Amino acid sequence: MINLGMASLRLYAGLVGYPSGFCARSLRTLSGMTVSQIDEEVAKLLELKVQLGGDEGRHQFTLKTAKGTRDYNPKQMAIREKVFNTIISCFKRHGAENIDTPVFELKETLTGKYGEDSKLIYDLKDQGGELLSLRYDLTVPFARYLAMNKVTNIKRYHIAKVYRRDNPAMTRGRYREFYQCDFDIAGQYDPMIPDAECLKIVHEILSELELGDFRIKVNDRRILDGMFAVCGVPDDKFRTICSTVDKLDKVSWEDVRSEMVKEKGLSEEAADQIGQYVSLQGGMDLAERLLQDAKMSQSKQACAGLTDMKQLFSYLQLFQVTDKVVFDLSLARGLDYYTGVIYEAILTQTGPVPVAAAQNGAGEKAEEGVSVGSVAGGGRYDGLVGMFDPKGRKVPCVGVSIGIERVFSIMEQKAEASAEKVRTTETQVMVASAQKNLLEERLRLTAELWNAGIKAEVMYKKNPKLLSQLQHCEDSGIPLVAILGEQELKDGVVKLRTVHSREEIDVSRDKLVEEIKRRTSDV
Repeated sequence: MINLGMASLRLYAGLVGYPSGFCARSLRTLSGMTVSQIDEEVAKLLELKVQLGGDEGRHQFTLKTAKGTRDYNPKQMAIREKVFNTIISCFKRHGAENIDTPVFELKETLTGKYGEDSKLIYDLKDQGGELLSLRYDLTVPFARYLAMNKVTNIKRYHIAKVYRRDNPAMTRGRYREFYQCDFDIAGQYDPMIPDAECLKIVHEILSELELGDFRIKVNDRRILDGMFAVCGVPDDKFRTICSTVDKLDKVSWEDVRSEMVKEKGLSEEAADQIGQYVSLQGGMDLAERLLQDAKMSQSKQACAGLTDMKQLFSYLQLFQVTDKVVFDLSLARGLDYYTGVIYEAILTQTGPVPVAAAQNGAGEKAEEGVSVGSVAGGGRYDGLVGMFDPKGRKVPCVGVSIGIERVFSIMEQKAEASAEKVRTTETQVMVASAQKNLLEERLRLTAELWNAGIKAEVMYKKNPKLLSQLQHCEDSGIPLVAILGEQELKDGVVKLRTVHSREEIDVSRDKLVEEIKRRTSDV
């Protein structure tokens, strides 16, 4: 006789597929039996398991969203919709039309447009002869759209999802799948007028959303390239040095300098000269000063950019937005397609991490403050359309992209901190009854309200309690209740109750729609 301990028996039962922890009493019974007796008992247990229904064939799902993505609950979607409406309203106020493009493009369309960020493009598996990639932004697809359809003049907005194989930072609103809200002006116009309007739009949107204090940094690729040239950067290193300078908003100058010298092979002298320029900030006065600078004045490219920068600030003064705009020589924006003015909006405050964002961080360390960084960016890209046009015809373009996910992180944070209740529906009135056997009358009145364009709800029970119906209105934020009873039906009226004040009045059935619209006109 072999005396097996309980631990050994549990292991044995697990090896033959018997679930651990099931019927511990049966396992204790096995203790002290011979191996053949144990086999007999286990066989009986396995037979019982089959009769009860086992787990064979049932797939165990991992219930989580993919890395860098998230779900949005009704409250979050209500906040998001409000943000979208604010942005779209601004775009339309400036005369923009709406377009859409496919979520994936030919791989060759996207290749070579994003500099060092090209490694973040999601490539798709060959599905029958076409090499495809998920779109990285909305700008390159827009340029392809212009070239393919021979459009030379358009002011458009486009709101859609884009995809980047980036290292996500959920608490900062950085995802692998996210929305972009783009506004672009394509066409041949006098310098800096469309560019100034794009900056005005950024100012309007960030002000209307009340995210807190912000700053819009502007620079010009021609100024950057001229600066690199007079500082001794070789022509073939302009773009790679530009990408390194673009990191200045994330890391210190010492780290940027080290990367330029040790990794990019730039001389220490050239790096130190760049360091003197990228520390400069100002407005029109800085542009005037740099035009007189002994080195910068040697570059025709830099002088052209500085002259346009002066013109830009003169228009921004007319638009009354110079209080938030700063000429910053450290702004680089690493995308290869920019050719002129570039800009980026950043929030200049921090706050507590949104609860939902922290919980959804998939193992990320929660930060004590949410620093979302850039919330909008863009610039001029006069050569991008020509890259796609068979004859190389250029269509000058300038645009801006609002970082909606980062904006949403702030809005969600404010909603969590606020005691104000966020409505997730737009229902104007609940059709209720105070007595039993009035389902048909409730449905009839609900249909009348729907047909009149009123947003109405009815409870899906034959005889719901009035208290339950009123409580649903309280919980959902529904402002009005239309109550039916036998007496009301006889009198041809409906008792209209205001949920907040609990005030009730009798309204003639034929005047009900008009009264509901009057009372909810500002809801």
